[in-house]
Amino acid sequence: MKKDIIAMGIETSCDETSVSIVKNGRKILSNTIFSQIKQHQRFGGVVPEIASRQHLEAMAHVAEQSLKEADISFKDVDLVAVTHGPGLIGALLVGVSYAKGVAYALNKPLVGVNHIEGHIFANFLENNFAPPFLCLVVSGGHSHLVYINDYGDYEVMGRTIDDAAGEAFDKIARALGLGYPGGPAIEEAAKSGNETAISFPVAHIEENDLSFSFSGLKSAVLNYLNHQKQKGEPIVVEDVAASFQKAVVDALVENTLKAAQLKDVREIALAGGVASNHKLRNELTKRAGDNFRIHFPPPILCTDNAAMIACAGYYQYLRGVKHDLSLNAYANLSL
Repeated sequence: MKKDIIAMGIETSCDETSVSIVKNGRKILSNTIFSQIKQHQRFGGVVPEIASRQHLEAMAHVAEQSLKEADISFKDVDLVAVTHGPGLIGALLVGVSYAKGVAYALNKPLVGVNHIEGHIFANFLENNFAPPFLCLVVSGGHSHLVYINDYGDYEVMGRTIDDAAGEAFDKIARALGLGYPGGPAIEEAAKSGNETAISFPVAHIEENDLSFSFSGLKSAVLNYLNHQKQKGEPIVVEDVAASFQKAVVDALVENTLKAAQLKDVREIALAGGVASNHKLRNELTKRAGDNFRIHFPPPILCTDNAAMIACAGYYQYLRGVKHDLSLNAYANLSL
């Protein structure tokens, strides 16, 4: 094995086309991201067909930009890592097809990466720690509590049984007229709101169950809004946003700390788009106290990006994982 391994990561699971060049799994040489948010904003969410077409148009250009920024050429790439699920199937197929073409043309190893695993590994790109640790993965499509015993050795301790946290943020933001994406919009509105103004429910499944449920909370907020409108009473958007955000964060933090105690780990990491929420970061850090060390990536590595895919692919490659050209994309892919 050569001293340095240059991995090209490719991510197209939703509405970001991203290509990254990462050296030895940890050093980012480039991380180019083309976001489609503006194309989807008028629809209030991601339209799969539009996302797929946008990926097709952007894929080659984003790859060229990433190589240019890293100051390397295709011939310098040692490994091609690509997200092959879970996600929007059409979007995933664009990235997987491009990755297979690059790997075939260069005669280099191909590694398919689980998108959730990628989010977990984003923590290794700017934080110097290693397994074992517990990771809370929260995004528009995922709410997972994962115990990482070692690289590639995972135990899912809890997950959402209905809406993911990010999905709930999007739906409530839409109901409040705050636009898309909902997470940043809710967080911004909540800054000037009173989080104790309205008592929204925090779901508790069973005593020893670490699952999440946000559909009841979502319904409670929508019922409150309808009730206020029917009575002709004012709706303080900022208070609703702050109270809703508090309920989501309380549920996430409570289960995370409970899981960490069960596994007797000192390290807790955050990952996924919602991990950039300052309320979540601050509340988890505060409640963890001196009992746990909290890690989280910078905001750019919380959203979908290819650097995390290159990192995860690198560690899979070290374990001997390789895929052939039959690698496929999967809308649903278990960790």
